[in-house]
Amino acid sequence: MPTSMAAKSPTPIDVHVGRRIRLQRMMRKMSQSDLGDAVGITFQQIQKYEKGTNRVSASRLQQFAVVLHVPISFFFEGQTEGVTASADRLPSDELSRFLSTSEGLALNRAFTHIKDEQLRRQIVGLVKAASGQNS
Repeated sequence: MPTSMAAKSPTPIDVHVGRRIRLQRMMRKMSQSDLGDAVGITFQQIQKYEKGTNRVSASRLQQFAVVLHVPISFFFEGQTEGVTASADRLPSDELSRFLSTSEGLALNRAFTHIKDEQLRRQIVGLVKAASGQNS
């Protein structure tokens, strides 16, 4: 079968850029519809970009950067050339995945408002113990 007819799967970079779009959108408390309206596309298209199903063009990425108030380089942070396997993911990718969940985002927001450093350390200890991590 010719390669032009084969189904394309998202590349690791497309997935990474999509996750970064989602991360910043959620940090700005924007819905997919809000972001889509701001750049003139549907929320379904935003979903496809965020999943990495559709590749984001350079001009669209520029629009996202303006609307989300980040430099274009933000979308590539944590991505290194040649990273293809999930086992090779960088810690920043793990952070992006955590912050792209509603629970992770809520936990992060609440945690950063705790001023008592000792209490923060105790909370980290509690979460590690609950997850079975000892270190």
